[in-house]
Amino acid sequence: MRVREETRDPPPPDVAGPPADAVKTASGLTTKVLAASDSKDAKDRPTPADLVTVDYTGWTTDGKMFDSSIARGKPSTFPVNRVIPGFSEGLQLMLPGEKRRLWIPEALAYRGQEGKPKGMLVFDIELLSIPNRPPADVKAPPADAKHTASGLAYKVLKEGFGGRHPKSGGSVTVNYTGWTTDGKMFDSSVLHGGASSFPLDSVIPGWTEGLQLMVEGERTRFWIPEKLAYKGQSAPYGMLVFDVELLKLQ
Repeated sequence: MRVREETRDPPPPDVAGPPADAVKTASGLTTKVLAASDSKDAKDRPTPADLVTVDYTGWTTDGKMFDSSIARGKPSTFPVNRVIPGFSEGLQLMLPGEKRRLWIPEALAYRGQEGKPKGMLVFDIELLSIPNRPPADVKAPPADAKHTASGLAYKVLKEGFGGRHPKSGGSVTVNYTGWTTDGKMFDSSVLHGGASSFPLDSVIPGWTEGLQLMVEGERTRFWIPEKLAYKGQSAPYGMLVFDVELLKLQ
């Protein structure tokens, strides 16, 4: 994708080749941590089966930027195993919140594919999140969760703004991810290319009720009992857990 010249990030001073303090792996990938993560647990690193949300910029070694989520103004989400080998390997070294620079040799990049940048590529990557990973409280609502008379449990993760709540007959635009209580992600707006819009009377009862408690900009976690979800009539079964960000009322 072409990016307007005025939005181009300047290349790093070491774009032509990795510095002495960079670390080379057995495959030929070279990396350097630019900003460390708060996490120290290796289990927090992405696996090939994970989805990641990242901000990144890529340059050729002559300093030309050829791609950037930052220039587009929107982070990118994709499976770790669906990108070039060097990018995939580099991601698996990272922890959420970390920024890292990768020098990817052509053998781990596009390998001479027509229309793709040639030679070694340099990427700055910030790992923002691993959206398919379940929250720590996926099995049951924590003590500080609130409960409604219907049995819906919820907890506000990020405060919103304004005082407008969706109405049962209205429509909303949201980002969301849903898990079963054994931690398996079964659906997410990131799998569909971004935010989803729908009328509130067309979704499961727990969503219809829960979204009416929210305001724009708010992100909330819901624990929806089966009777307010798919009622045991179809998968996914049992209680469902959703993180929902209300982007807009329509």
